[in-house]
Amino acid sequence: MQNKTICNLFLLSLLLLKPCIGNAKTSNNGGFASTSGTHFVMKGRPFYTNGFNAYWMMYVAGDPIMRYQVSNAFQQANSYGLNVVRAWAFSDGGYRALQISPGNYDENMFKALDFVISEAKKNGVYLILSLANNWEEYGGKKQYVQWAKDQGQWLNSDDDFFRNYLTKQFYKNHVNAVLTRKNSITGVMYKDDPTIFAWELMNEPRCQSDNSGATLQNWISEMAVYVKSIDSNHMLEAGLEGFYGHLRPDRRRYNIGYEVGSDFIANNQIPQIDFTTTHIYADEWINGADDNAETTFLQSWIASHTQDAGSLGKPLMITEFGRSSKQFSSAQRDAYYRATYTTIYALARSGGACSGALFWQFLGQGMDNFRDGYEVVFQDCPSTSSIISQQSRRIESLNNPLTMFDTKKLEKTKDYLGGMLT
Repeated sequence: MQNKTICNLFLLSLLLLKPCIGNAKTSNNGGFASTSGTHFVMKGRPFYTNGFNAYWMMYVAGDPIMRYQVSNAFQQANSYGLNVVRAWAFSDGGYRALQISPGNYDENMFKALDFVISEAKKNGVYLILSLANNWEEYGGKKQYVQWAKDQGQWLNSDDDFFRNYLTKQFYKNHVNAVLTRKNSITGVMYKDDPTIFAWELMNEPRCQSDNSGATLQNWISEMAVYVKSIDSNHMLEAGLEGFYGHLRPDRRRYNIGYEVGSDFIANNQIPQIDFTTTHIYADEWINGADDNAETTFLQSWIASHTQDAGSLGKPLMITEFGRSSKQFSSAQRDAYYRATYTTIYALARSGGACSGALFWQFLGQGMDNFRDGYEVVFQDCPSTSSIISQQSRRIESLNNPLTMFDTKKLEKTKDYLGGMLT
């Protein structure tokens, strides 16, 4: 079942996913990542991604004793051929906050973020930096709403973050503070630093008080225009999980019951959004499903979003995926990683919009306080690490114009996938 589905996805991609190579949408001056149709471009060449999430980087860098974990993470990324890391550029209120109160920043924490960016550059790794959180961890929209309440605003829910003029101004002020920050180590302003692959408006934005999608659509539109008014160098993505909305009701069957006020199609149609994103947590989204059901879901989820990203004329990146070791054995998790990576590679190799994935999450040894079940510690997970490394080699083979749409190699891939049926 699993192998047959992968092969069918590949063959389907040849019919439905057409290469879209055109003029770069985002400026590529100075080595900044950009898009060309449904593909990423780096320094004039195709750029496919394989990487990980490490949301904790700025927080950990704020502790001089633990700062080596950040350097170690980028060194391991380099050694495993991982080229993109996603991390937080926010921490609003609470312990070790970047933004202590609206517009009031802890310089030591900003220096910690400076360190993260400088270490990424030193190791040849690119960063996706998220600017806010939907969830209350590290502050999130809940903290913004509370700050507005403290200034006399009458707000009824955390979703008012997307509607209230003051919370929106707080957010814009934070965007401006981060994008115009001059790195104390490199001397380069963030908005001028090509080490940053892209900005993310928010981690997993949801507005479940308005499932029509209008509230979130308006917020993404407004904030995307604002980000681009400050920084025209970098790409921008919304931070979406990929749930479908009312614009494509036929696609909502993939939501498996989730209605979160976002719309993969409409949100990504916004001109200032440069590429599309999804997250995949089949073990959380499908209660009681067996391994085959979860694998089938992830393959159809990736394929449908790849097709739709192609129709939008923008690349797709899976910015979070994983499987919890609290519920599954190492062998089961490895099988899930293999299925995810094989599907992504087949679709990417076919010339479709799928550009790669970032697993959730990387941890170094000794970071037990950050364990959530999804962590991958390379030294402790040799089999998983081997699968990740293999995917890096396959992805790197695509980062060559001669292999991008090589018919002979395409046929070899079809033969390989077809052979898996026997």
